[in-house]
Amino acid sequence: CCCNACSTIPCPIISIVTMPSDTHEITNVCVFAGSSPGNREIYSETAIELAEKLTENNYGIVFGGGSNGLMGVLADNAIEANGYIIGIITEQLDEIEVGHQGLNELIIVKNMHERKKMMADKSQAVVCLPGGVGTWEEFFESLTWNQLGLQTKPIILLNIENYYSKLKVFIEHAVKEGFLPQSTSEELVLVNNVDEAIIEIRNFIPKDTSTWYERLKD
Repeated sequence: CCCNACSTIPCPIISIVTMPSDTHEITNVCVFAGSSPGNREIYSETAIELAEKLTENNYGIVFGGGSNGLMGVLADNAIEANGYIIGIITEQLDEIEVGHQGLNELIIVKNMHERKKMMADKSQAVVCLPGGVGTWEEFFESLTWNQLGLQTKPIILLNIENYYSKLKVFIEHAVKEGFLPQSTSEELVLVNNVDEAIIEIRNFIPKDTSTWYERLKD
């Protein structure tokens, strides 16, 4: 233990160094999730299953670093499953949400921009549990980066209890109204369960980021 008082919980490695990913091999999955557990038990149950099955399939987990809500459930169960999990949290949120202290790495950054960039740099796929505006903003930004050819990643929404179904309807409306390319809408993949999410990760075929502008015409 690196702390003065011994504990059965391993001390986190605190770092501010980014590690950009320059490969299409998927080794780490970024999980966006709510800092609230939500009102249905199935949300927490799905977070538990996701942590277990990502670990079983040898994927590391990158997440927002908090110990509350679905983030905390995900982290607790990844640790219990002996998975490798990296948390990235801002100084402000660390004070409020309390950065999870049992992680393999806990990285504290100055602001949300650094947080999101580092989460992107350290992962090659995105899976989203139910969450609020912070979760929405995170996966929409990732979708934007796909659209602009800044990255090529699977972006998968766990549509538990139809949580994201109405969002999918709105996205289709945006395509119909001419504000969103069909190709971009197809990159936001809704799945019904964790097993389907794992399949999407395994079967992902990277796009040629150099032709991103051409895809906007689709």
